[in-house]
Amino acid sequence: MNIQTKNTKPTNYTPGMRIVVRDAEWVVRKSDPTVDGGYLIECEGISELVRGKEGRFLTSIENNKEFSNSSIEILDPATTKLVEDKSPNYKDSMLYMEAMLRQKVPTDEHIYFGHKAAMDTLPFQLDPTITALKQPRQRILIADAVGLGKTLEAGILMSELIRRGKGKRILVLAVKSMLTQFQKEMWSRFSIPLTRLDSAGLQKVRNRIPTNHNPFHFYDKSIISIDTLKQDVEYRHYLEQAYWDIIVIDEAHNVARRGSNSQRSRLASLLSQRSDSLIMLSATPHDGKPESFASLMNMLDATAISNEKEYEHDDFSDKGLVVRRFKKDVKDQIAKDFPERDIQTVKSQASAVEEDVYRELTALKLSTLDKGKQASQLLRVTLEKTLFSSPMACLSTVNNRIKRLEAKNDLDFADDLDSLKSFAYALERVTPENFSKYQRLLKLISDKKDGFGWKPNKKDDRIVIFTESIPTLNFLYDNLQKDLGLKEEQIGFLKGQEMSDTELMQTVEDFGKEQSKLRLLVCSDVASEGINLHYLSHKMIHFDIPWSLMVFQQRNGRIDRYGQTKQPLIRYLVTTSSNDDVRGDSRTSEVLIEKDEQAQKNIGDPSEFTGKYDQESEEEAVAEVIAESFTSGADILSDIFGDFDEPEEKSQGPMDAFLPAEIHVSDTTIETRELPSLYESDISFAEQSLEYIKRKGQRLEFHKTNSSTLSLTVNKELEQRLKQLPPEVYPQDDQFVLTNDIEQMAIEIAESRGQQHAWPRKNYLWQLHPVMEWLNDKVLSAFGRHHAPLIRVPHKMASNNTAFILNAIYPNRKSHPIINDWVVVNFTNDQFDSFESFEQFAEQLNLKKDKLSNPAKTDNTEMQQALLKTAIAKASEYFQTIRKEKESKIDHKLQKQIDALEALRDKRVKQLAFSFEQTGGIQQIVEDKKQKEQKRIEQLFDDYIQWIEDTMTTEDTPYIQLIAVFTGSEE
Repeated sequence: MNIQTKNTKPTNYTPGMRIVVRDAEWVVRKSDPTVDGGYLIECEGISELVRGKEGRFLTSIENNKEFSNSSIEILDPATTKLVEDKSPNYKDSMLYMEAMLRQKVPTDEHIYFGHKAAMDTLPFQLDPTITALKQPRQRILIADAVGLGKTLEAGILMSELIRRGKGKRILVLAVKSMLTQFQKEMWSRFSIPLTRLDSAGLQKVRNRIPTNHNPFHFYDKSIISIDTLKQDVEYRHYLEQAYWDIIVIDEAHNVARRGSNSQRSRLASLLSQRSDSLIMLSATPHDGKPESFASLMNMLDATAISNEKEYEHDDFSDKGLVVRRFKKDVKDQIAKDFPERDIQTVKSQASAVEEDVYRELTALKLSTLDKGKQASQLLRVTLEKTLFSSPMACLSTVNNRIKRLEAKNDLDFADDLDSLKSFAYALERVTPENFSKYQRLLKLISDKKDGFGWKPNKKDDRIVIFTESIPTLNFLYDNLQKDLGLKEEQIGFLKGQEMSDTELMQTVEDFGKEQSKLRLLVCSDVASEGINLHYLSHKMIHFDIPWSLMVFQQRNGRIDRYGQTKQPLIRYLVTTSSNDDVRGDSRTSEVLIEKDEQAQKNIGDPSEFTGKYDQESEEEAVAEVIAESFTSGADILSDIFGDFDEPEEKSQGPMDAFLPAEIHVSDTTIETRELPSLYESDISFAEQSLEYIKRKGQRLEFHKTNSSTLSLTVNKELEQRLKQLPPEVYPQDDQFVLTNDIEQMAIEIAESRGQQHAWPRKNYLWQLHPVMEWLNDKVLSAFGRHHAPLIRVPHKMASNNTAFILNAIYPNRKSHPIINDWVVVNFTNDQFDSFESFEQFAEQLNLKKDKLSNPAKTDNTEMQQALLKTAIAKASEYFQTIRKEKESKIDHKLQKQIDALEALRDKRVKQLAFSFEQTGGIQQIVEDKKQKEQKRIEQLFDDYIQWIEDTMTTEDTPYIQLIAVFTGSEE
């Protein structure tokens, strides 16, 4: 019989465990191993002197007699004192049991919690969490197409992990324009409070902590730009000293290793070793080079790939490292949240002045530059591309080239300078009035018959205009304001290097606010990644056509995305010319537009057409073909795209090794389960908990507005608890408005964009909300130190029946619960009768719906107290049986993992040997390098195998706790 006694020192401490430290009782909230072999335990006070206080204890100090007079004690369940609950309808007991139930940790592969966030969860959005929970540790790349809701999918997984005790410390890396948006989504929908460490936020932290303190220890949950991190060398030291439960990397393609090992990639590789769970998000996760994608996979699983240049699907079919779906794969689920987009190409005939420019371009003679044909052709392609953005963009390029040639002060370039200056003069003659595409843009925006008929007075009708060129952007920004009669505050822009992170985030936020006067946004492609522009906008204009299908995908995804309520209206502006020699640009645009639409409907991944997997490679491929066919007027892209039909055979990319042959998309929620509860809703539990706190004499102001909403004024104790919350989420006027109604939250989130602060006034009330966590901890102390309630229900149980409700936790070596089970031990006439699940017992007594009448006639608990030791002994036998059953499944899974790792280790060592056989050089040096690399590989696998064993091996002895005792006896 394995029962943890008062004098037994455990191997570790698990959440929910009751301990005595310094003569006070605490409940363990989190336990982390420390470098000295002990644990850092974070606790909530239960006994009177420490009730409501938080404590952090190092076991190496508390259990060391040199520093402490008494060691940490785990309370023996057999010595639990039973107390009669005198509260009306046993309200205190019900709250206490519910609080204990809310600490019960799911330990299987089903989803219990994440899908209940403040969103209309679609089945396909659960797939990443389903996949991740089947892994020994949750490390996954969510590579869904643009607009499908990768941020929400990450939030679902994060919520599930937090509920399982695996998400106290979280670090999110995002592009600088996305910091506020990601932060807001996590708080509004999932109650995950990320502190934004942008340039302003970092300065605040530095001002609040001593110089030598680690800023990443100051906040448990934070979000920061990876570019901010890479720019400051001191952060590397801080990162190496910090550890998180979950790290999220948004737009993860930015951290893949490409060519030389970039700062971003090195930083991400470092971070990948600083957390158990790693979640990567990217719609464009690979560039076609197996080594680049392999770098991401090795961040997720350092043992994944033996040969980074060549790997096969069979090696990774069961690893579950990647989830990837396209709009076509989930169209049946997203129909109402993803209206079909309306795409049209809007053509404008070049003006006479523009035709002169085209003739100048085709006739341009660069006698000296033409001697280097490649450089000349590259310049010509660049000039054509910028010209079809705008004459202003082309003029900027020409002027830059003129300055460079003039700086050479070389007479050989005199003729070229004259030619370029002549071309510049022709470009300067193109004014806004004879710039045909710009005039067509004005008509498209304003004309009712042949355009949008747009007026700037409507709050929910805003326009996004994209251009690749900054000179074009500047031209549009300066002229649209005047020609459309806009006030300065009605037009904005998004640029990359010229705007700080806070300026970018503020502009994006303003564009989504109803209260903001911003109506038209001119964007460079810095705005094409990740950000939401669809809240009040469903109209987008491509002023120029990118030479990359990936850029099409990213741009359109700003308004054509999950949650769009109106049909996206997307227009492409193309200039046509009567000059046969420059019709190629028009044809280029048409082919790119058609291929983008075809990819969306039939294939999903636009790289299927080109075999290119990043923006730069696609643009280079188009540029090369145009250079070869310059001024031919033929279908210049046929070499790249071929026919318009879907490719007969799918090209093999690096992701294929990690993806199943057929994409499976969930169409049901069969993977979800319900956690037991004694209350109809979170709002009901919260209301009863607040009444309990007030009944116990603590000053508290709260008011229930309706069946799903209550308001709560922050008191001093709660204020202390919330001191680490980001300032943006702290309630206005110390007043929380809490609701558990998802529809109400959806309205609130939408309406909040029209408010000045742009954060929801209401908060979603579910178990992860800090107020709910506080309430849960408060009612856990309802019966004081090492006490449990005795509940008499003679109207529901026979007088000779007694039921003991007990909980057992079997932790792994890292203090995470592997088995967390409840059992009811039934006695009849003081003799053991049967075991029963708590769910069966609660249903039999109808505890969730019926109010229990409380006779409160006696304080005599001797009979039940005498049965306690026997009940615990029986429960221990029961839990050991459960452990053996679950352990056999775990052992099978563990062995399978280890066998697979050993096989992969052997494969990698053989690959290493083969690689070095092909290596030339001095034999001893080669051999030394080989031995060093082999040692690194061996250490890598040994560490991972040790991690898996520590994670999947249960401790022999459970922590058993008495929850409550029910009896039919009135005496």
